[in-house]
Amino acid sequence: MRHGEHTGHAEQHDDGEHAGHGPHRSPGGASWSTAARATLHCLTGCAVGEVLGMVIGTALGWGNVPTTILAVVLAFFFGYALTLRGLLAAGLGFRAALKVALAADTLSIAVMELIDNGVIALWPGAMDAHLSDPLFWTVLALALAAAFVITTPVNKWMIGRGKGHAVVHPYHH
Repeated sequence: MRHGEHTGHAEQHDDGEHAGHGPHRSPGGASWSTAARATLHCLTGCAVGEVLGMVIGTALGWGNVPTTILAVVLAFFFGYALTLRGLLAAGLGFRAALKVALAADTLSIAVMELIDNGVIALWPGAMDAHLSDPLFWTVLALALAAAFVITTPVNKWMIGRGKGHAVVHPYHH
């Protein structure tokens, strides 16, 4: 198929993208706005899981390792769940939607979790902060912001190569 020919629906996105064809940019180039939106989508699921895991682990008096493991597992769960929700709503079957979600989000979530948890682990006193401690919430917010900033270029690179969140674009409505 030649560039510009479309089959089925060809939804125009606000940054010049056409469903199923990725951004119309120079080779390897995805827009920063597309990458930021993909990262924000990923960050939403990660943040929900991360916060829920930390709140549960901290409230139950768990140690740092089990709390962190729970937070990471829930971050992946909610990250994938948000993508699955959209794919299922677009009419994709569960198995196909799961494959797309895994391809779209795994590297992004992994980078985000590595940065997020790395910041928290390295910040003095953050691992011992309790839910009522402003340090807990301040470091968590800074860690999530750092994860967003560092993961956005990763997503830009992946989307520009037709990987990562780019595999979800054909299903956007």
